[in-house]
Amino acid sequence: MIQLDLDEWLIHYNTERTHQGKKCDGRTPIETLIDGKEIWKEKFIA
Repeated sequence: MIQLDLDEWLIHYNTERTHQGKKCDGRTPIETLIDGKEIWKEKFIA
C-alpha cells in the first residue's frame, strides 16, 4: 500500500506539478529534464 502511494506521488511530482525553481521556470521536472537533454545535444553533439 505504501509503495502504491509513493508511486502515485512520484508520478504527480515529476509529471504534473509545476516547479518554480530557476531552472524549471514553471515546467514540471520531466519537462525540464527533456528540454535540458535537447539543449545538451545541440551544444555538445554537433
